[in-house]
Amino acid sequence: MTNDWASDDWTPEEPASTQGSESADAMETPRLYFGSTDEFVRDYLRNVYRRRIDGEHRLWAGAWWKYDEAVIRLEALWRAWESLRLDPSTGMSVWWRDHADHHMPMLMDPNGAFAALDRDDPANQNGKGGPLPYVAPPEGLFPDVREM
Repeated sequence: MTNDWASDDWTPEEPASTQGSESADAMETPRLYFGSTDEFVRDYLRNVYRRRIDGEHRLWAGAWWKYDEAVIRLEALWRAWESLRLDPSTGMSVWWRDHADHHMPMLMDPNGAFAALDRDDPANQNGKGGPLPYVAPPEGLFPDVREM
C-alpha cells in the first residue's frame, strides 16, 4: 500500500516569490524611511502627536534623549512604525492603537519617564496645538543607520 504523502517522486514547487522574473532586489528588506530615532521624533512624531504640554498634566522633555526610558520607548515606536508603514490596509491603525496609544501616555505621565525634568523650563512646554518640544541631541548621538 502506498501513501500519496510518502511518495519519493514528489518535488515541491518553488515559492511564487522566487519564480519568474522577480529579481532579488525586489525581495530585499525595504529601506528605512527614517534613519534614526531622533529623525523620527524630530520630523514625524512631534508633529503628528500634538498635545498641550503644560508641565502639570502632561510632561515632555525637549531633550528627550537624556532619559533612558524615553529613548527605549521612542526607539520601539520608531521601529514599529517602520514595520507597520508597509501594511497598506491597517498598518497605521495598528501602530496608533498598539504602539503610540500605549507608549505616549506612559512617557507623558507626570510620574513617568520625564518626572524629573524642570517643569517650568520653556524648552519642555508648548502651546495648544503646537508640536511637542524639541531640543536637538549632540551630534553623532543618533547616527543615520541607513548609512551604516
